[in-house]
Amino acid sequence: MWKIYALLSALFAALTAIFAKTGIQGIDSNLATGIRTVVILILIWGIVFATVPLADVKMLTPKNWIFLILSGAATGFSWLFYFKAIQLGSVSRVAPLDKLSIVLTVILSFLILGETVSWQVILGVSLIAAGTLCMLWK
Repeated sequence: MWKIYALLSALFAALTAIFAKTGIQGIDSNLATGIRTVVILILIWGIVFATVPLADVKMLTPKNWIFLILSGAATGFSWLFYFKAIQLGSVSRVAPLDKLSIVLTVILSFLILGETVSWQVILGVSLIAAGTLCMLWK
């Protein structure tokens, strides 16, 4: 089931780029990010209130809070930089460069989380990096 969710994530990430590039024309990219964030805030909290018992908030540990806050901050900076990049460049060139996050995620998951990395993962990450460079080459 996780693969279906991952593919849906990829689909909506692609739509995000297309919709955002169209939506930011003629406005500041930070304003666009702010509007997008409000929409996400309303959508996600609506889903949370509809599906998660509010008592679950009490189960959050200080570690949960710290790392969720750090994750949120990283997401915010990612969105700000992404929107600025697609405002200034073409989506077809920005999106592949943005997907170098896959390469960085694998490296960081190995260094920080201690996850194992197989030769298949190394090969795949190398191909992603090489493919990204090819797409950026003019």
